[in-house]
Amino acid sequence: MPPFEPQPDRRPTVVTGASSGIGAATARVLARAGHPVVLGARRVEACAAVADEINAAGGQATALLLDLADPDCVERFAREAQDAFGPVEILVSNAARNQPGAALETTPEDFEEVYRVNVGGAHRLVRALGTGMVARRRGDLIFVTSDVVAHPRPRMSAYVASKWGLEGFVTALQMELEGTGVRAVVVRPGPTQTGMGMDWNPEITGQMISEWERWGLARHSALLRPEGVALAIAHAVAAPRGTHFSVVEVQPEAPLSTEGAP
Repeated sequence: MPPFEPQPDRRPTVVTGASSGIGAATARVLARAGHPVVLGARRVEACAAVADEINAAGGQATALLLDLADPDCVERFAREAQDAFGPVEILVSNAARNQPGAALETTPEDFEEVYRVNVGGAHRLVRALGTGMVARRRGDLIFVTSDVVAHPRPRMSAYVASKWGLEGFVTALQMELEGTGVRAVVVRPGPTQTGMGMDWNPEITGQMISEWERWGLARHSALLRPEGVALAIAHAVAAPRGTHFSVVEVQPEAPLSTEGAP
């Protein structure tokens, strides 16, 4: 059996959905680890601000436009990302779209758009960047999903279905990649303090939270910080060759009890 070659110290990285939240935090953490990072999102100006911050701190980063719903944009992004820093060694597929609304209220067009971005977009990027990883016999494909896979929430049926579909895709991908040296990892965060949902109608948001509480899905008030999820991703890609964190679930720690230690 041929031995695993160690990972190079410098591993060109792509992070999608990198304009804020988990994506931006992941770009910062991986840049601090010495990896050049390409940040992609529709809000490319926000990505550029994060890239400037990374470069000012001594890292390497650049920002590129990425719209996962546009196949031509995805192909162009993949080419330009590899032109920037070389063959991509790490892909963090984090970008996602969420559409609030009950199943019977969500239009087929909105439902399909969420699925096209969250599952179809991830597949397009894997096709564009994963083939080279297999040829080099090393690489990490990280997929940020959600704990809605384990604990579905009402009034976000499209998002729940897309994240279930994404984890199903990654599970099949893991089996297909076995023996290639390329690792596919699911990172499944719990409730996280990000910008997602900040532009929703407050009345709709309130209804959603009430529904979650009714079903016991809001156990405490704490939220994960994006940096906590980013560190979990960094640990997964830093694992030595021959080690595969297939699923990493990250949950917020509950606030300290006012009643003291048990």
